[in-house]
Amino acid sequence: MNPLPSANNHLAEAVKKLMLRQDTFSQLLGLEVEEVGPGYCRLHFVVRPDMLNGFGSLHGGATFSAADTAFAFACNSHGRQSVGLTVTVDYLEAGKLGDIITVEAREESLKHKVGVYQVRVVNQNGVVLALFKGTAYRTSNEIL
Repeated sequence: MNPLPSANNHLAEAVKKLMLRQDTFSQLLGLEVEEVGPGYCRLHFVVRPDMLNGFGSLHGGATFSAADTAFAFACNSHGRQSVGLTVTVDYLEAGKLGDIITVEAREESLKHKVGVYQVRVVNQNGVVLALFKGTAYRTSNEIL
């Protein structure tokens, strides 16, 4: 077995723990990080009444925030502090009260200074609610 993937997973896990300790906003949203790895994050949350907009659907800001959080874990998983340069989101369907929302971020490209990530937001039935694309600037600051 190749030790490199294990070491990379260990780093991603350590970065996740550090970030979660200080991320009170993600705690407020009830985001549960299921898995992280190099350039990857999967998390989920349950839609609560305080996450609904005036029409009774999941607020776009809650959807965006969950996608942005998965993006942050994925782009920082390599151990270099990364910050979002630009993001776009397409809202395709509305989440509903009680939905279990899964958010999955995948690295599409990683260069010395820039990483690009695709994030899918789906409900418990596999319906895609949103597609998010994020570009991150990779600083020279080591996280750990």
